[in-house]
Amino acid sequence: MFTDFQSPEATTQSEIQAAVERRRNFAIISHPDAGKTTLTEKLLLYGGAIHEAGAVKARRAQKKATSDWMEMEQQRGISITSTVLQFAYHNCQINLLDTPGHQDFSEDTYRTLAAADNAVMLIDAAKGLEPQTRKLFEVCRMRKIPIFTFVNKLDRPGREPLELLDEIEQELGLQTYAVNWPIGMGDRFKGVYDRRQQKIHLFERSAHGKREALDTVVDMGDPRIEELLEQELYYQLKEDLELLEGVGSELDLDLVHQGTMTPVFFGSAMTNFGVELFLDAFLDYALKPGSRQSSNGAIPPTYPEFTGFVFKLQANMDPKHRDRIAFVRVCTGKFEKDMTVNHARTGKTVRLSRPQKLFAQDRESIEEAYPGDVIGLNNPGVFAIGDTIYTGQKLEYEGIPCFSPELFAYLKNPNPSKFKQFHKGVSELREEGAVQIMYSVDEGKRDPILAAVGQLQFEVVQFRLQNEYSVETHTELLPYSVARWVAGGWEALQKVGRLFNTVTVKDSWGRPVLLFRNEWNCQQVQADHPELKLNSVAPVAAGQQPVDF
Repeated sequence: MFTDFQSPEATTQSEIQAAVERRRNFAIISHPDAGKTTLTEKLLLYGGAIHEAGAVKARRAQKKATSDWMEMEQQRGISITSTVLQFAYHNCQINLLDTPGHQDFSEDTYRTLAAADNAVMLIDAAKGLEPQTRKLFEVCRMRKIPIFTFVNKLDRPGREPLELLDEIEQELGLQTYAVNWPIGMGDRFKGVYDRRQQKIHLFERSAHGKREALDTVVDMGDPRIEELLEQELYYQLKEDLELLEGVGSELDLDLVHQGTMTPVFFGSAMTNFGVELFLDAFLDYALKPGSRQSSNGAIPPTYPEFTGFVFKLQANMDPKHRDRIAFVRVCTGKFEKDMTVNHARTGKTVRLSRPQKLFAQDRESIEEAYPGDVIGLNNPGVFAIGDTIYTGQKLEYEGIPCFSPELFAYLKNPNPSKFKQFHKGVSELREEGAVQIMYSVDEGKRDPILAAVGQLQFEVVQFRLQNEYSVETHTELLPYSVARWVAGGWEALQKVGRLFNTVTVKDSWGRPVLLFRNEWNCQQVQADHPELKLNSVAPVAAGQQPVDF
């Protein structure tokens, strides 16, 4: 009589495979004010992670939004930093990466998308595709991330659903498949038709959408429809569905996973209409954690050794303890508390004690994690964005580049007695990528240069220096709008000799950067010195250079 025998490695791989099957990981992208934080709250509500959803608008009596934990976010009613929210739903472990909607923080969003397996593109039904949505869509396309579309705010007057589908197809080049279809709009928005189950879901509103919407489910031909739904809305629904069946695409999950087809959902995050249906369908359709490109080729999640990469750093999530947290995406193997790993960039070994499960600002200790999970590690200055940590054979994942900033300003500390706090604050905010920091090559000018995509980044840095480090600062704007990194470094720059209409600075890694007043100046220098190669994206400081750049 024989008994089955499995080696410890085989047991671990089957355990990892089972964990991967249960994992879903996604980021939400949108233009500001499309309702992203509201949708995030409602997904947490349906996932059982919170019991009452907090609205974003600042009312003293209202519960604050879970994902907007920073004081400045709560004051302004906007998201200005990425957060990770993990919760269980229907036997799945969901890692929701909440990103800033504001274009001034698109670099933070880009870093977060590096850790995401899927993206949810949120669109305002009245406005359709907006500039920031298009910009972030291009990042998803570059990373070949599957995109799920949620058309929000159907409880307000908006554009025709068919018109919105057409806009997505024409402007983004994505095939669309409507997974559900709205019944009415604005004050007459009654619910949605679920094409998966072929059932009508009619919702009742709850006060401010704080709790789950009550849902009446009926079949298409059910005689009760006449009592529950206005005749005009019912006939309009039947007409729309006939049109969809006639001219719409069939759902093809291979195309969805390749990022060329988007499943579209209609609903209202504010009133909770359609949110649960979206979450259920997303779990079925979304891409599970998969292989990732590394210096050793594509590595599958079931590779038995632990590997992960740092995609975000955050200082002072807990102001009482002045902590610094590294957000690590687990890529392969099994993470275990207190394990010792290798740090690819420095060659050092690091013991990963006190790992944490992240839920916005709240954290709890964890014992283990699997591919697709995001864990928080204490960072005593060891980690940089893009770092790879691993056990077993050495490998490095693709690094995360910095993009060309468009605004530059000296950051000045008028109080010399606060120099230590000023230096510490600037260093920690630079590490976490809140803003790029550059320095003059003139040793007499010691003030750091803030380099940002938008003005709000300056305001956030100054607010946080005041709030978290007790340092008041002021800025002195510089007359430049274009930055280019010099390929070949200082040696290449010395070979070309003197350059006009530009100033040379160095980035935080000591690499030469040329600042120009405008694009025309930049093109003029390149025309005068064709041998000088300039890059609009910085070489990555840690990890492999991504193949897309």
